Amino acid sequence: MSNSFQIITPIDGSVYAERALHTYEQAQHAANEAREAQRGWARLSIEERAVYMRRFLDCFLAKSDLIAEELTWQIGRPISQSPGELRGFADRARYMIDCASEALAPVVPSPIESLTRSVNRVPLGVVLNLPAWNYPLLTAVNAFVPALMAGNAVLFKHSSQTAICGDRIAAAFEEAGLPDGLFGHLYLDHATTERLIASPAVDFVCFTGSVKGGHAVTRAASERFIGMGLELGGKDAAYVRHDANLAHAVENLVDGAMFNSGQSCCGIERIYVHESLFDDFVEGAVMLASQYRLGDPRDPNTNLGPLVRTSAAQSVRDQIEQARRMGAHLHVTPEQFGYDDPATAYLAPQILTNVTHEMDIMREETFGPAVGIMKVSSDEEAIRLINDSPYGLTSAIWTQDQDVASVIAPQLEVGTVFMNRCDYLDPALAWVGVKDSGRGCTLSKVGYESLTRPQSLHFRTLS
Repeated sequence: MSNSFQIITPIDGSVYAERALHTYEQAQHAANEAREAQRGWARLSIEERAVYMRRFLDCFLAKSDLIAEELTWQIGRPISQSPGELRGFADRARYMIDCASEALAPVVPSPIESLTRSVNRVPLGVVLNLPAWNYPLLTAVNAFVPALMAGNAVLFKHSSQTAICGDRIAAAFEEAGLPDGLFGHLYLDHATTERLIASPAVDFVCFTGSVKGGHAVTRAASERFIGMGLELGGKDAAYVRHDANLAHAVENLVDGAMFNSGQSCCGIERIYVHESLFDDFVEGAVMLASQYRLGDPRDPNTNLGPLVRTSAAQSVRDQIEQARRMGAHLHVTPEQFGYDDPATAYLAPQILTNVTHEMDIMREETFGPAVGIMKVSSDEEAIRLINDSPYGLTSAIWTQDQDVASVIAPQLEVGTVFMNRCDYLDPALAWVGVKDSGRGCTLSKVGYESLTRPQSLHFRTLS
Protein backbone atom coordinates (compact mmCIF):
# COMPACT_ATOMS: atom_id res chain seq x y z
CA MET A 1 0.00 0.00 0.00
CA SER A 2 1.34 3.43 -0.97
CA ASN A 3 2.05 5.89 1.81
CA SER A 4 1.44 8.90 -0.44
CA PHE A 5 -0.92 10.10 -3.16
CA GLN A 6 -0.64 12.29 -6.24
CA ILE A 7 -2.92 14.99 -7.59
CA ILE A 8 -3.18 14.44 -11.34
CA THR A 9 -4.34 17.61 -13.06
CA PRO A 10 -6.97 17.06 -15.77
CA ILE A 11 -5.47 19.94 -17.75
CA ASP A 12 -2.67 17.80 -19.20
CA GLY A 13 -2.57 14.61 -17.12
CA SER A 14 0.60 15.59 -15.28
CA VAL A 15 1.35 15.28 -11.55
CA TYR A 16 0.41 18.61 -10.01
CA ALA A 17 1.25 17.78 -6.38
CA GLU A 18 2.03 14.88 -4.06
CA ARG A 19 1.28 14.45 -0.38
CA ALA A 20 2.25 11.85 2.25
CA LEU A 21 -0.62 10.01 3.90
CA HIS A 22 -1.09 10.10 7.65
CA THR A 23 -1.18 6.82 9.52
CA TYR A 24 -4.07 5.73 11.71
CA GLU A 25 -1.91 6.43 14.77
CA GLN A 26 -1.27 9.98 13.57
CA ALA A 27 -4.98 10.46 12.95
CA GLN A 28 -5.74 9.26 16.47
CA HIS A 29 -3.17 11.67 17.87
CA ALA A 30 -4.84 14.54 15.97
CA ALA A 31 -8.21 13.41 17.32
CA ASN A 32 -6.89 13.44 20.90
CA GLU A 33 -5.50 16.95 20.42
CA ALA A 34 -8.81 18.07 18.92
CA ARG A 35 -10.79 16.72 21.85
CA GLU A 36 -8.51 18.45 24.34
CA ALA A 37 -8.68 21.77 22.44
CA GLN A 38 -12.46 21.51 22.13
CA ARG A 39 -12.99 21.68 25.87
CA GLY A 40 -11.52 25.18 26.07
CA TRP A 41 -13.13 26.28 22.79
CA ALA A 42 -16.60 25.30 24.03
CA ARG A 43 -16.20 27.59 27.04
CA LEU A 44 -15.79 30.64 24.77
CA SER A 45 -18.83 32.72 23.96
CA ILE A 46 -20.27 32.55 20.46
CA GLU A 47 -19.03 36.05 19.73
CA GLU A 48 -15.52 35.14 20.91
CA ARG A 49 -15.53 32.20 18.49
CA ALA A 50 -16.80 34.52 15.76
CA VAL A 51 -13.75 36.76 16.18
CA TYR A 52 -11.48 33.84 15.30
CA MET A 53 -13.68 32.76 12.41
CA ARG A 54 -13.84 36.23 10.84
CA ARG A 55 -10.08 36.53 11.19
CA PHE A 56 -9.71 33.14 9.48
CA LEU A 57 -11.90 34.29 6.61
CA ASP A 58 -9.81 37.42 6.10
CA CYS A 59 -6.61 35.36 6.06
CA PHE A 60 -8.07 32.87 3.59
CA LEU A 61 -9.50 35.45 1.18
CA ALA A 62 -6.21 37.37 1.16
CA LYS A 63 -4.88 34.56 -1.07
CA SER A 64 -7.94 34.40 -3.35
CA ASP A 65 -6.05 34.75 -6.64
CA LEU A 66 -3.65 31.94 -5.78
CA ILE A 67 -6.43 29.67 -4.48
CA ALA A 68 -8.50 30.24 -7.62
CA GLU A 69 -5.53 29.29 -9.81
CA GLU A 70 -4.94 26.16 -7.72
CA LEU A 71 -8.62 25.21 -8.10
CA THR A 72 -8.29 25.34 -11.86
CA TRP A 73 -5.21 23.11 -11.79
CA GLN A 74 -6.77 20.57 -9.43
CA ILE A 75 -10.18 20.07 -11.07
CA GLY A 76 -9.95 21.72 -14.49
CA ARG A 77 -12.56 24.41 -13.90
CA PRO A 78 -12.05 27.43 -16.19
CA ILE A 79 -10.06 30.18 -14.52
CA SER A 80 -12.85 32.60 -15.43
CA GLN A 81 -15.17 30.65 -13.10
CA SER A 82 -12.91 29.61 -10.20
CA PRO A 83 -13.10 32.97 -8.34
CA GLY A 84 -16.86 32.50 -8.05
CA GLU A 85 -16.37 29.64 -5.63
CA LEU A 86 -14.37 31.87 -3.31
CA ARG A 87 -17.18 34.44 -3.34
CA GLY A 88 -19.66 31.71 -2.45
CA PHE A 89 -17.31 30.46 0.27
CA ALA A 90 -17.20 33.92 1.81
CA ASP A 91 -20.97 34.43 1.60
CA ARG A 92 -21.74 31.12 3.29
CA ALA A 93 -19.09 31.56 5.98
CA ARG A 94 -20.30 35.05 6.87
CA TYR A 95 -23.94 34.00 6.99
CA MET A 96 -23.28 31.01 9.25
CA ILE A 97 -21.09 33.10 11.55
CA ASP A 98 -23.67 35.87 11.75
CA CYS A 99 -26.67 33.61 12.41
CA ALA A 100 -24.97 31.47 15.06
CA SER A 101 -26.15 33.44 18.08
CA GLU A 102 -29.77 33.13 17.07
CA ALA A 103 -29.44 29.50 15.93
CA LEU A 104 -27.74 28.41 19.15
CA ALA A 105 -29.88 30.42 21.57
CA PRO A 106 -31.52 28.41 24.37
CA VAL A 107 -35.18 27.48 24.12
CA VAL A 108 -36.87 28.92 27.20
CA PRO A 109 -40.36 27.69 28.12
CA SER A 110 -42.96 29.93 29.74
CA PRO A 111 -41.93 30.79 33.33
CA ILE A 112 -43.02 28.81 36.38
CA GLU A 113 -42.46 30.16 39.86
CA SER A 114 -39.28 28.87 41.56
CA LEU A 115 -38.16 27.03 38.39
CA THR A 116 -35.52 27.99 35.82
CA ARG A 117 -35.91 25.88 32.70
CA SER A 118 -34.20 25.87 29.31
CA VAL A 119 -33.11 23.63 26.48
CA ASN A 120 -29.52 24.51 25.61
CA ARG A 121 -27.53 23.63 22.50
CA VAL A 122 -24.38 21.76 23.56
CA PRO A 123 -21.53 20.94 21.13
CA LEU A 124 -21.06 17.32 20.12
CA GLY A 125 -17.27 17.24 20.51
CA VAL A 126 -15.20 16.31 17.44
CA VAL A 127 -16.69 16.61 13.95
CA LEU A 128 -15.08 14.80 11.00
CA ASN A 129 -15.47 16.86 7.81
CA LEU A 130 -15.08 14.97 4.50
CA PRO A 131 -15.72 17.42 1.62
CA ALA A 132 -15.94 16.62 -2.10
CA TRP A 133 -13.65 17.61 -4.93
CA ASN A 134 -16.19 19.16 -7.34
CA TYR A 135 -16.82 22.24 -5.18
CA PRO A 136 -13.99 21.75 -2.73
CA LEU A 137 -14.43 25.03 -0.88
CA LEU A 138 -18.23 25.15 -0.76
CA THR A 139 -18.72 21.55 0.36
CA ALA A 140 -16.16 22.19 3.11
CA VAL A 141 -17.43 25.52 4.42
CA ASN A 142 -20.97 24.15 4.78
CA ALA A 143 -19.68 21.96 7.60
CA PHE A 144 -16.57 23.26 9.31
CA VAL A 145 -17.71 26.86 9.91
CA PRO A 146 -20.94 25.97 11.74
CA ALA A 147 -19.21 23.05 13.48
CA LEU A 148 -16.62 25.38 14.98
CA MET A 149 -19.12 28.15 15.69
CA ALA A 150 -21.21 25.61 17.62
CA GLY A 151 -18.23 24.86 19.88
CA ASN A 152 -16.93 21.67 18.27
CA ALA A 153 -13.43 20.74 17.14
CA VAL A 154 -12.96 19.61 13.53
CA LEU A 155 -10.91 16.87 11.93
CA PHE A 156 -10.63 17.74 8.26
CA LYS A 157 -9.86 15.28 5.48
CA HIS A 158 -10.34 16.61 1.96
CA SER A 159 -10.66 14.62 -1.23
CA SER A 160 -7.25 13.54 -2.48
CA GLN A 161 -7.98 15.37 -5.76
CA THR A 162 -8.30 18.71 -3.96
CA ALA A 163 -6.03 18.28 -0.96
CA ILE A 164 -4.39 21.66 -1.60
CA CYS A 165 -7.68 23.31 -0.68
CA GLY A 166 -7.36 21.67 2.71
CA ASP A 167 -3.81 23.00 2.96
CA ARG A 168 -5.03 26.56 2.36
CA ILE A 169 -7.85 26.30 4.88
CA ALA A 170 -5.54 24.87 7.55
CA ALA A 171 -2.91 27.55 6.87
CA ALA A 172 -5.49 30.32 7.22
CA PHE A 173 -6.65 28.93 10.57
CA GLU A 174 -3.05 28.83 11.77
CA GLU A 175 -2.48 32.41 10.62
CA ALA A 176 -5.69 33.47 12.36
CA GLY A 177 -4.41 32.05 15.65
CA LEU A 178 -7.01 29.33 16.13
CA PRO A 179 -6.18 27.29 19.27
CA ASP A 180 -3.71 24.50 18.54
CA GLY A 181 -5.31 21.18 17.68
CA LEU A 182 -8.82 22.54 17.21
CA PHE A 183 -8.70 22.10 13.42
CA GLY A 184 -6.85 18.88 12.61
CA HIS A 185 -5.89 18.66 8.94
CA LEU A 186 -5.31 15.09 7.73
CA TYR A 187 -4.39 13.21 4.54
CA LEU A 188 -6.06 9.81 4.78
CA ASP A 189 -6.85 6.91 2.49
CA HIS A 190 -10.33 5.37 2.50
CA ALA A 191 -9.46 2.49 4.79
CA THR A 192 -7.92 4.73 7.46
CA THR A 193 -10.85 7.14 7.22
CA GLU A 194 -13.33 4.31 7.78
CA ARG A 195 -11.30 3.03 10.70
CA LEU A 196 -11.31 6.50 12.25
CA ILE A 197 -15.10 6.76 11.88
CA ALA A 198 -15.51 3.39 13.58
CA SER A 199 -13.40 4.50 16.55
CA PRO A 200 -14.48 6.70 19.49
CA ALA A 201 -12.34 9.50 18.03
CA VAL A 202 -15.19 11.35 16.28
CA ASP A 203 -18.70 12.29 17.36
CA PHE A 204 -20.24 13.31 14.02
CA VAL A 205 -19.40 12.89 10.32
CA CYS A 206 -20.12 15.42 7.56
CA PHE A 207 -19.61 13.71 4.19
CA THR A 208 -20.18 14.99 0.67
CA GLY A 209 -19.68 12.53 -2.18
CA SER A 210 -21.12 9.56 -4.01
CA VAL A 211 -23.87 7.20 -2.90
CA LYS A 212 -21.23 4.48 -2.73
CA GLY A 213 -19.13 6.67 -0.45
CA GLY A 214 -22.17 7.40 1.72
CA HIS A 215 -22.79 3.69 2.17
CA ALA A 216 -19.14 3.22 3.17
CA VAL A 217 -19.40 5.97 5.80
CA THR A 218 -22.65 4.49 7.12
CA ARG A 219 -21.14 1.00 7.37
CA ALA A 220 -18.07 2.34 9.17
CA ALA A 221 -20.29 4.03 11.77
CA SER A 222 -22.79 1.17 12.05
CA GLU A 223 -21.49 -0.02 15.44
CA ARG A 224 -21.62 3.48 16.91
CA PHE A 225 -24.48 5.80 17.87
CA ILE A 226 -23.18 8.92 16.15
CA GLY A 227 -24.89 11.29 13.76
CA MET A 228 -24.02 11.77 10.11
CA GLY A 229 -24.73 14.39 7.49
CA LEU A 230 -24.58 12.84 4.03
CA GLU A 231 -24.91 14.83 0.81
CA LEU A 232 -24.73 12.25 -1.96
CA GLY A 233 -25.55 14.01 -5.20
CA GLY A 234 -28.57 14.07 -7.43
CA LYS A 235 -30.25 13.71 -10.77
CA ASP A 236 -31.79 17.14 -10.64
CA ALA A 237 -34.72 17.88 -12.91
CA ALA A 238 -36.26 20.99 -14.43
CA TYR A 239 -39.81 21.45 -15.66
CA VAL A 240 -40.49 24.14 -18.27
CA ARG A 241 -44.24 24.89 -18.19
CA HIS A 242 -46.23 26.25 -21.11
CA ASP A 243 -46.17 29.75 -19.56
CA ALA A 244 -42.39 29.91 -19.00
CA ASN A 245 -40.22 32.73 -20.27
CA LEU A 246 -38.57 30.66 -22.99
CA ALA A 247 -35.40 32.68 -23.54
CA HIS A 248 -34.72 32.87 -19.80
CA ALA A 249 -35.36 29.15 -19.35
CA VAL A 250 -33.01 28.18 -22.18
CA GLU A 251 -30.17 30.42 -21.01
CA ASN A 252 -30.35 29.41 -17.35
CA LEU A 253 -30.97 25.69 -17.84
CA VAL A 254 -28.13 25.22 -20.31
CA ASP A 255 -25.84 27.00 -17.87
CA GLY A 256 -27.25 24.87 -15.04
CA ALA A 257 -26.38 21.74 -17.01
CA MET A 258 -22.95 22.77 -18.28
CA PHE A 259 -21.39 24.90 -15.53
CA ASN A 260 -18.32 23.27 -13.96
CA SER A 261 -18.50 20.79 -16.86
CA GLY A 262 -21.74 19.46 -15.38
CA GLN A 263 -19.91 18.33 -12.24
CA SER A 264 -22.38 19.70 -9.71
CA CYS A 265 -24.54 17.69 -7.35
CA CYS A 266 -27.38 20.14 -7.96
CA GLY A 267 -26.68 20.73 -11.66
CA ILE A 268 -29.49 20.17 -14.13
CA GLU A 269 -29.30 16.61 -15.54
CA ARG A 270 -32.79 16.15 -17.05
CA ILE A 271 -35.33 18.59 -18.45
CA TYR A 272 -39.05 18.14 -19.04
CA VAL A 273 -40.59 20.69 -21.42
CA HIS A 274 -44.26 21.27 -22.16
CA GLU A 275 -45.12 20.14 -25.68
CA SER A 276 -46.11 23.67 -26.75
CA LEU A 277 -42.54 24.92 -26.13
CA PHE A 278 -40.57 21.75 -26.75
CA ASP A 279 -39.26 22.36 -30.29
CA ASP A 280 -38.31 25.97 -29.62
CA PHE A 281 -36.65 25.06 -26.33
CA VAL A 282 -34.56 22.30 -27.90
CA GLU A 283 -33.53 24.55 -30.78
CA GLY A 284 -32.41 27.26 -28.36
CA ALA A 285 -30.61 24.82 -26.05
CA VAL A 286 -28.69 23.22 -28.93
CA MET A 287 -27.72 26.61 -30.33
CA LEU A 288 -26.44 27.79 -26.93
CA ALA A 289 -24.60 24.55 -26.10
CA SER A 290 -22.88 24.67 -29.49
CA GLN A 291 -21.41 28.06 -28.61
CA TYR A 292 -19.45 26.81 -25.60
CA ARG A 293 -15.68 27.19 -25.78
CA LEU A 294 -14.10 23.90 -24.71
CA GLY A 295 -10.40 24.04 -24.06
CA ASP A 296 -7.50 24.74 -21.70
CA PRO A 297 -9.10 26.07 -18.49
CA ARG A 298 -6.17 28.42 -17.94
CA ASP A 299 -7.35 30.42 -20.96
CA PRO A 300 -9.72 33.18 -19.75
CA ASN A 301 -11.83 32.71 -22.89
CA THR A 302 -12.60 29.07 -22.06
CA ASN A 303 -15.98 28.42 -20.43
CA LEU A 304 -15.97 24.61 -20.55
CA GLY A 305 -12.97 22.81 -19.15
CA PRO A 306 -12.08 19.12 -18.85
CA LEU A 307 -13.78 16.76 -16.43
CA VAL A 308 -11.84 15.91 -13.30
CA ARG A 309 -10.30 12.78 -14.81
CA THR A 310 -10.34 10.75 -18.02
CA SER A 311 -12.38 7.94 -16.47
CA ALA A 312 -15.09 10.43 -15.49
CA ALA A 313 -15.30 11.69 -19.07
CA GLN A 314 -15.51 8.11 -20.33
CA SER A 315 -18.38 7.38 -17.96
CA VAL A 316 -20.36 10.25 -19.52
CA ARG A 317 -19.46 9.04 -23.01
CA ASP A 318 -20.78 5.61 -22.06
CA GLN A 319 -24.12 7.08 -20.94
CA ILE A 320 -24.42 9.06 -24.16
CA GLU A 321 -23.57 6.04 -26.30
CA GLN A 322 -26.04 3.80 -24.46
CA ALA A 323 -28.78 6.38 -25.03
CA ARG A 324 -27.88 6.63 -28.73
CA ARG A 325 -28.08 2.84 -29.13
CA MET A 326 -31.50 2.89 -27.45
CA GLY A 327 -32.85 5.49 -29.85
CA ALA A 328 -31.88 8.88 -28.43
CA HIS A 329 -31.09 11.71 -30.83
CA LEU A 330 -27.79 13.56 -30.29
CA HIS A 331 -27.96 17.21 -31.31
CA VAL A 332 -24.38 18.41 -30.88
CA THR A 333 -21.51 17.29 -33.09
CA PRO A 334 -18.48 16.70 -30.80
CA GLU A 335 -16.00 17.11 -33.65
CA GLN A 336 -16.78 20.81 -33.89
CA PHE A 337 -15.13 21.31 -30.50
CA GLY A 338 -11.89 19.63 -31.48
CA TYR A 339 -11.56 17.91 -28.08
CA ASP A 340 -13.29 14.55 -28.28
CA ASP A 341 -10.26 12.35 -27.71
CA PRO A 342 -11.26 9.53 -25.30
CA ALA A 343 -7.68 9.48 -24.03
CA THR A 344 -8.27 12.86 -22.34
CA ALA A 345 -10.72 14.35 -19.83
CA TYR A 346 -11.95 16.91 -22.37
CA LEU A 347 -15.56 16.26 -23.37
CA ALA A 348 -17.85 18.22 -25.68
CA PRO A 349 -21.30 19.24 -24.42
CA GLN A 350 -24.28 17.20 -25.56
CA ILE A 351 -28.06 17.71 -25.81
CA LEU A 352 -30.19 14.56 -26.21
CA THR A 353 -33.86 14.13 -27.12
CA ASN A 354 -36.03 11.07 -27.76
CA VAL A 355 -34.83 9.89 -24.37
CA THR A 356 -36.68 7.66 -21.89
CA HIS A 357 -36.36 6.64 -18.27
CA GLU A 358 -34.96 3.30 -19.39
CA MET A 359 -31.75 5.12 -20.29
CA ASP A 360 -29.01 5.84 -17.74
CA ILE A 361 -28.80 9.42 -19.02
CA MET A 362 -32.23 10.01 -17.42
CA ARG A 363 -31.81 7.77 -14.37
CA GLU A 364 -28.22 7.68 -13.11
CA GLU A 365 -26.07 10.60 -12.07
CA THR A 366 -24.20 11.82 -15.17
CA PHE A 367 -21.87 14.43 -13.64
CA GLY A 368 -20.84 15.79 -17.00
CA PRO A 369 -21.88 18.28 -19.70
CA ALA A 370 -24.78 16.25 -21.12
CA VAL A 371 -28.51 16.62 -20.56
CA GLY A 372 -31.60 14.79 -21.80
CA ILE A 373 -34.80 16.64 -22.71
CA MET A 374 -38.26 15.04 -22.71
CA LYS A 375 -41.62 16.36 -23.91
CA VAL A 376 -44.54 16.40 -21.45
CA SER A 377 -48.19 17.36 -21.85
CA SER A 378 -49.18 18.36 -18.31
CA ASP A 379 -48.06 19.30 -14.82
CA GLU A 380 -49.09 15.85 -13.62
CA GLU A 381 -46.85 14.10 -16.13
CA ALA A 382 -43.91 16.32 -15.24
CA ILE A 383 -44.37 15.68 -11.52
CA ARG A 384 -44.54 11.93 -12.07
CA LEU A 385 -41.35 11.91 -14.15
CA ILE A 386 -39.44 14.18 -11.77
CA ASN A 387 -40.29 11.87 -8.87
CA ASP A 388 -39.36 8.78 -10.89
CA SER A 389 -35.79 8.88 -9.61
CA PRO A 390 -33.75 7.37 -6.78
CA TYR A 391 -32.42 10.88 -6.08
CA GLY A 392 -34.06 13.91 -4.49
CA LEU A 393 -31.82 16.94 -4.10
CA THR A 394 -33.40 19.80 -6.09
CA SER A 395 -35.94 20.48 -8.82
CA ALA A 396 -36.63 23.66 -10.76
CA ILE A 397 -39.96 24.88 -12.11
CA TRP A 398 -39.97 27.43 -14.93
CA THR A 399 -43.23 29.34 -14.91
CA GLN A 400 -44.65 32.84 -14.56
CA ASP A 401 -47.34 31.62 -12.15
CA GLN A 402 -46.02 31.44 -8.60
CA ASP A 403 -49.34 30.11 -7.31
CA VAL A 404 -48.99 27.07 -9.58
CA ALA A 405 -45.36 26.59 -8.50
CA SER A 406 -46.54 26.64 -4.88
CA VAL A 407 -48.98 23.82 -5.66
CA ILE A 408 -46.41 21.73 -7.55
CA ALA A 409 -43.52 22.17 -5.07
CA PRO A 410 -44.91 20.08 -2.17
CA GLN A 411 -45.55 17.22 -4.58
CA LEU A 412 -41.88 16.98 -5.57
CA GLU A 413 -39.74 14.52 -3.61
CA VAL A 414 -36.73 16.81 -3.24
CA GLY A 415 -35.06 18.95 -0.61
CA THR A 416 -35.16 22.26 -2.53
CA VAL A 417 -37.58 23.53 -5.17
CA PHE A 418 -36.57 26.50 -7.31
CA MET A 419 -38.73 28.68 -9.51
CA ASN A 420 -37.05 30.33 -12.49
CA ARG A 421 -33.54 29.52 -11.28
CA CYS A 422 -31.42 26.44 -10.59
CA ASP A 423 -28.04 25.16 -9.41
CA TYR A 424 -27.79 27.54 -6.48
CA LEU A 425 -27.46 27.35 -2.69
CA ASP A 426 -28.88 30.13 -0.56
CA PRO A 427 -27.08 30.00 2.81
CA ALA A 428 -30.22 31.25 4.56
CA LEU A 429 -32.11 28.14 3.44
CA ALA A 430 -31.65 24.55 4.60
CA TRP A 431 -29.67 22.40 2.16
CA VAL A 432 -31.08 18.89 2.38
CA GLY A 433 -31.59 15.84 0.18
CA VAL A 434 -34.01 12.93 0.32
CA LYS A 435 -33.84 9.35 -0.99
CA ASP A 436 -30.35 8.55 -2.35
CA SER A 437 -29.37 12.21 -2.22
CA GLY A 438 -28.57 11.67 1.43
CA ARG A 439 -29.75 12.72 4.84
CA GLY A 440 -29.20 15.52 7.27
CA CYS A 441 -29.03 19.26 6.68
CA THR A 442 -26.43 21.98 6.24
CA LEU A 443 -26.68 25.77 6.02
CA SER A 444 -29.27 28.11 7.53
CA LYS A 445 -30.10 28.22 11.22
CA VAL A 446 -31.54 24.71 10.83
CA GLY A 447 -28.08 23.44 9.85
CA TYR A 448 -26.83 24.04 13.40
CA GLU A 449 -29.25 21.51 14.88
CA SER A 450 -27.31 18.41 13.86
CA LEU A 451 -23.99 19.86 15.05
CA THR A 452 -25.19 20.20 18.64
CA ARG A 453 -27.24 18.12 21.07
CA PRO A 454 -30.00 19.43 23.29
CA GLN A 455 -29.35 19.56 27.01
CA SER A 456 -32.26 20.42 29.29
CA LEU A 457 -31.72 22.47 32.47
CA HIS A 458 -34.34 22.14 35.21
CA PHE A 459 -33.28 24.24 38.20
CA ARG A 460 -35.50 24.59 41.26
CA THR A 461 -35.00 27.46 43.68
CA LEU A 462 -35.69 26.67 47.34
CA SER A 463 -37.20 29.43 49.45
